[in-house]
Amino acid sequence: MFDNLREDWRTYERDPARQGLWVMVVYRFGRWRYGIHNRWLRLPFSILYKILKLLSQILTGIDLPCEVTVGRRFRIEHFGDIIISGDTVFGDDVVIRNGVTVGLKRTNERGAPVIGNRVDIGAGAKVLGPIRIGDDVAIGANAVVLQDVPPNSLAIGVPAQIRPRRTPSAAGSSAT
Repeated sequence: MFDNLREDWRTYERDPARQGLWVMVVYRFGRWRYGIHNRWLRLPFSILYKILKLLSQILTGIDLPCEVTVGRRFRIEHFGDIIISGDTVFGDDVVIRNGVTVGLKRTNERGAPVIGNRVDIGAGAKVLGPIRIGDDVAIGANAVVLQDVPPNSLAIGVPAQIRPRRTPSAAGSSAT
């Protein structure tokens, strides 16, 4: 837990005013308590986690349950109106912004997204259903993603259109 918290501290540029950091501290604590195998010893930590989670939701508008699998250097760039389903899996170096919903497509169906590494999710985007988002994907602001997105792609629009993502070297060579 403490190694993850140190990395989160660096990810949020050592700024205690960043609400994403607060949420990550509560998330890490919630994950840590599962390591306590004795139910009666875990109980007070579980109660404390539930209080802290509710408090962080009220103060930040971010719902990040401890059941979510989060990779390293997960960053919540802007706070507010962020809902993440407990079944979601995030890779490393993922960035999300305000207004993002990642989760179930319908309440009576199981299956939440699996997000790859180095994915950038724009403000207001919705990523729904049992889909896979590949590595190095950018999801545009307000996009509604309901299908798999291959690696190194761009997802924009409602419903999201999938386009190949231009690499910096390809963008520079097309100008000449």
